[in-house]
Amino acid sequence: MKRFVLAGLLALALGSASAAEVAGVRVEDTVKVGGTDLVLNGAGKRTRLMFDVYVAALYLPAKKAAADDILASPAPSRVSLTLMREISADQLVEALVDGVRANTTPGELEKIKSQLEALEGTMRAIGGAKKGDVVTIDFLADGNTAVALNGKPQGKPIPGADFQRALLSVWLGGKPVQADLKKAMLGG
Repeated sequence: MKRFVLAGLLALALGSASAAEVAGVRVEDTVKVGGTDLVLNGAGKRTRLMFDVYVAALYLPAKKAAADDILASPAPSRVSLTLMREISADQLVEALVDGVRANTTPGELEKIKSQLEALEGTMRAIGGAKKGDVVTIDFLADGNTAVALNGKPQGKPIPGADFQRALLSVWLGGKPVQADLKKAMLGG
């Protein structure tokens, strides 16, 4: 019995230690967004065609495991993307827009068209990102979405709770960019 308890404690300790590092990338345990302290909900690695692309981390006011609850919540949150390779502005835009399109209906997409165009403009203005750069997407309680590169704000905040849900669905929607990444961001 003691051996099982010890093994369980060791697994718990290793699990919490690995949550702060994914694929050699350090992931912060807490961040502050819009004056609210957020905790790391989960993090995982995005791969494409066997190449490492980024480590994505999801931050929430309190841990949640249900994607629908997170998508429906007006509480602030953050998705942090630490690049594991150089990526062009076109690649950033294409990945985000494709993810939004995969998780929205044509009617929903039409309603957020101007916000999606604003996001495209912001990402194109970034001009791409290098290995080690961190792109953060903050979903603020006031319904605005703010993008930053290495802590420096990029573009203007993009309004709309519908847009926030659509963008967050890239990782947490019914057709996420990568199923095992979604599971990892949900703490699984």
